[in-house]
Amino acid sequence: MTTKLARWIFVVGTLISLVLFLGLTVDTHRQVETLTNASQLSPQVIAGKRVWHKYNCNDCHTILGFGSYYAPDMTKVYWRRGAEGIKGVVRNPEKFTTWRKMPRQPVTDQELEDLVAFLKWTSEIDNQAWPPQDQKLRPATGRAVALGVSPGAVLFQEKGCFACHKIYETGGLLGPDLTHVGSRLDYQTIEKVLIDPRSVNPQGTMPPTQLSHDDLDELARFLANLK
Repeated sequence: MTTKLARWIFVVGTLISLVLFLGLTVDTHRQVETLTNASQLSPQVIAGKRVWHKYNCNDCHTILGFGSYYAPDMTKVYWRRGAEGIKGVVRNPEKFTTWRKMPRQPVTDQELEDLVAFLKWTSEIDNQAWPPQDQKLRPATGRAVALGVSPGAVLFQEKGCFACHKIYETGGLLGPDLTHVGSRLDYQTIEKVLIDPRSVNPQGTMPPTQLSHDDLDELARFLANLK
């Protein structure tokens, strides 16, 4: 190869790389508003971000790639826990954390609502399936969030059931694993547990589920089908 040919290969290769880089940069900037869920950036979401910083949550948690790795990543926590699950952990962290002791913060009810709105917003950001453990959809043998196609599964998530119970390796350890609960309990028994847990297990600590009749039916049916 001559010096002249090598020079031309270098120049052409550099120009092609530059064009590709500029093209990808422009394309990314064109998609920023969509990818970052900017259309849903409400005053409450902004207030929730301020709550996140006020209580120094980044000291232990990571969100969107920023923060510490001492405690769980919170980018998609809304998918894992739901609104009520997040509130439960913040209000009573000692019930949900083990060796990584989360301190109880003096968060007001309004601040908690704002924080949930912020975490819900971050969960809808298209971060190209990163972190990978929080992909929204997985096969049935993977994360239980994939079961969100049914109203009962959505309720299970939104009412914070994942905070104590596990389904397909997702969730807490305070309560029984419900991956195959439908093979152990029938619909009527599950419904009874949801309405009055201590009527089935007097030693249990699960609180009664506050749901409408229709929601109770959907949640019991969802659990009864987990076999």
